[in-house]
Amino acid sequence: MGEVFRFFKEYEVFVYLLLGVIAVWHIRKFTLAWDELRSAAFGLERESAQRRLNWAATMLVLLFIASVAEFTIVSFVVPTMKEASPLPTATLDLLASPTTTLEADVDLETAPAQDSTPAPTMETETNGCIPGQVDIISPTNGETIRDIVEIIGSADIPNFGFYKFEMAALNDPSWLTIQAGDIITQEGRLGYWDTSRLIPGDYALRLVVTDNQGQSQGPCVVRVRVEAPTED
Repeated sequence: MGEVFRFFKEYEVFVYLLLGVIAVWHIRKFTLAWDELRSAAFGLERESAQRRLNWAATMLVLLFIASVAEFTIVSFVVPTMKEASPLPTATLDLLASPTTTLEADVDLETAPAQDSTPAPTMETETNGCIPGQVDIISPTNGETIRDIVEIIGSADIPNFGFYKFEMAALNDPSWLTIQAGDIITQEGRLGYWDTSRLIPGDYALRLVVTDNQGQSQGPCVVRVRVEAPTED
């Protein structure tokens, strides 16, 4: 059900446009039926015109109800769902690309590649970072991390659609999506990265922000060193 609500949110403009076109068509039919009803001289003509008038009126009422339902879903239901699903829980890519959280038995070397873009080197690792729009504030470049890391940054571009952050071993072309979100964020929490199952070493973390037309900006990439998890 949540995916259905997100569909109505994603295509809100198109839904309203479709309802508007259908409403104009039935308003025209209602007007014609009303004119025929007023000018009808015989009983059969009046009955036929009355039926068309009733049908057009019924459709207009249903279209009004559909418009109210769309407004309610977009303005009240979807925001409530977002608040009820915090970012630590992996979400789905809004463009139907599956996102994946790291499972306990995932081997980074055998994990499926999300794309073929090479991992950045030290010279190119900060390309694509735009403060306040596509930016990773924490962890910082070169920082040493362990266990569960809170990712702080910004994902706020014109016509914002969604964002995702991914990881890869340095110079490994295989990027693995960690998490995704569809809430505009300004210098705030984007999500969490559980590094406890990774082999200690150097990794790249990147943030990609996509608009509602499917155009991506970034990536903003930082290099970090993952240490062995804290002993219990």
